[in-house]
Amino acid sequence: MIAPTLTTERIILEPLSMAHWEEYATMWANPRTTEFIGGKPRERNESWIKFCAGIGLWNLLGYGYWAFVNRESDVLLGVGGLSQWERGLSELNGYPETGWGFAPDAWGKGYATEAMRAALDWADTALEIRETRCIIDPENQSSQRVAAKLGYSKIGHNADAIGPVDIYVRKVRG
Repeated sequence: MIAPTLTTERIILEPLSMAHWEEYATMWANPRTTEFIGGKPRERNESWIKFCAGIGLWNLLGYGYWAFVNRESDVLLGVGGLSQWERGLSELNGYPETGWGFAPDAWGKGYATEAMRAALDWADTALEIRETRCIIDPENQSSQRVAAKLGYSKIGHNADAIGPVDIYVRKVRG
């Protein structure tokens, strides 16, 4: 399965492809991007594995990651969607995990909320799931605000498997 293309006022959510690769690798090599996501810039080979995994999830699970592209400039703003990363966190078992990451130039403009709202609206209608979960570094106040706007509530904290993360849940309405 290939990711469906979705559009919002300012963003195109499109399937990740080689057209996004260089911008993706550059974004994840930036220490600002990874400050709260892994804590260190990604080497090109690590980014390649994550890039391929985000695409491959669609075939395995019927959901995965999109490229979030600015409709006017065609610049990659970030990536995100739904996943199952097998992180070793029991609180995520059995639930699609939502996640998002944006290039620093895209921060503070409402893009994360806009893109993820579109992704979640799609998931709410296209998938037969009752809830999604996400994890956020306890220091990442920006992502905490995005999660709240998307309807997520904090349900716990885990510091065992991948370092300290807060765990959030969003119940599907209806």
